[in-house]
Order: sequence, then structure tokens, then C-alpha cells
Amino acid sequence: MSPEPVTPAPDVVPRWHRYVALGDSFTEGMADPDPRTPGEYRGWADRLAEALHVRRVADGAQGLEYANLAVRGRLLDQILAEQLPVALDSGADLVSIVGGGNDVLRPGTDPDDLAVRLEDAVRLLRGTGADVLMATGVDPRNAPLIQRTRGKVATYNSHIWSIASRHGARVIDLWGLRALRDWRLWADDRIHLSAEGHRRVAALALHTLGLTTGGEHAVPLEPEPPRPRLDVLRDDAAWVRGHVAPWLGRRLRGRSSGDGRTAKRPHPAPVEPVPLNPAPLDVRD
Repeated sequence: MSPEPVTPAPDVVPRWHRYVALGDSFTEGMADPDPRTPGEYRGWADRLAEALHVRRVADGAQGLEYANLAVRGRLLDQILAEQLPVALDSGADLVSIVGGGNDVLRPGTDPDDLAVRLEDAVRLLRGTGADVLMATGVDPRNAPLIQRTRGKVATYNSHIWSIASRHGARVIDLWGLRALRDWRLWADDRIHLSAEGHRRVAALALHTLGLTTGGEHAVPLEPEPPRPRLDVLRDDAAWVRGHVAPWLGRRLRGRSSGDGRTAKRPHPAPVEPVPLNPAPLDVRD
């Protein structure tokens, strides 16, 4: 497993033995390539599971079992219909549920309605005795086009904090993670995090769970020199052609990037951490 630049909380061993992650592309791990499997992604939830596993094993406890049911493009109702029942029956003592982001991007979606359904899910999960981990949306203030959804994201985030307070859940505060305002922590599509972005979210999740005392995840990258305006405009135009237009095309056709896809880790299984120096992927045909 790649080392995480966080300070372990002294004498704290993860008590969870089975972790199940629910969600969409964010939790599936796009766009954080998995060095072990060409075409698959790792992501913050996998990184979190690996860190929990390593900490448990180092203390002599049994390793962590982990399932990741997230599928890219899933709306909240799909997550609740397809993934929630599996989590409820899994015997998990830690469940992360992060969904609704794809809904918020769609015109006419009411974040108040989303929150009602999310709270029902959290109530059910807490009823099994599992600890629940949620996450706020990232502040889209500097995101082209998506910044128009900022009010809806903020409203939904407020509900998430209130739900957590009422049901004893925990919240990964992505809105407050200002380091994520740096586009170098994002993939070319400006929707999904890069490997470094996912690493920082995993570190923040560990901190949220009370397992680290450091705040290295929030340290901003070194400033980069200003870019020529023409280069910025060219990149924006390429982004619209390469990512926005295909996304709009799928919306108009009623299609999703996750159509036909299934979960990458559908059942709880022992974690296999990524080695410190994984062998390079063989990308030959």
C-alpha cells in the first residue's frame, strides 16, 4: 500500500472488521487508476479500506473485509434500490454512502427531496448497528458550468450535516477541503478526482473516523505560475468538446456512463493492499 502522509492517532486501532462502500463514480474511484488491474479504478474508498486493513493487521487484529458496490453514473434512487439492500444484509459495521451528486447536476432536482430519501437510508443502516460515513459535495464555485449548481449543493450539504447529527453518522467535509479547489487534484474531465485528489480524500476520511491527528490532506500544492489566457481558453474549449458534449449527448439519449456496469467488489472480501512499488501495467494488446 502506498504510504499516506498522515499522523496516526496514538493507540487507536480501527474497530471495524467489515466495510461496505455505496455510491457513484466518486466512490468507484474514477479517475484513480488501479495499478493492479488495467481499466479499473482504485479511489478514496479503496485507499481507506487499505489503510484500515494495514492498521488492524499491524496491531495483530484480523484484516478488514471490504466491498465496493459503487457504479459510475448512478443516481441516488438507484444507489438505494441496488446497493443499499446488499449493505443492509452484509453484516458490515462500517458503511459509507455518498450519493446525490449526479442528481444535483440535473435541472429541476430538489435537494430537499433527495435528503429525505438519504436520511431514510442512513436510519436503516444505523439500525443495523453499523457506523455510517457520508460526504458533502465539493464547493463548485470555481467550476465552469457546474458552479450554477452551487446553491443546490450547499442546501444538500446542510441536510447531510443535519442527518449526521440526528443519527450519529460522520461526514467527510469535502466542501471545506479547500485544497480541492486546485485543478491539479482533478482529472481532465474536471468532474472526477485525480489519484492525488483521491489520496487526500482517503486521508480526510481517516481523520474523520478519528484515526489520524495530522492535517496534511488540507495542505495546498505549491503555487504554479500564471498560465497565458490563450492556453486557458484552448483547454476550456477542449474540455467542452471532449467531456461536456459527450455528457450532454448521454443525457439527451437517456443513457448513463454506468449502463451495463456492475460493482467492482460486489461482496465483502479480504483487502489486498497495493504494494509500495507495484509492477508497471502491461498495456500491450
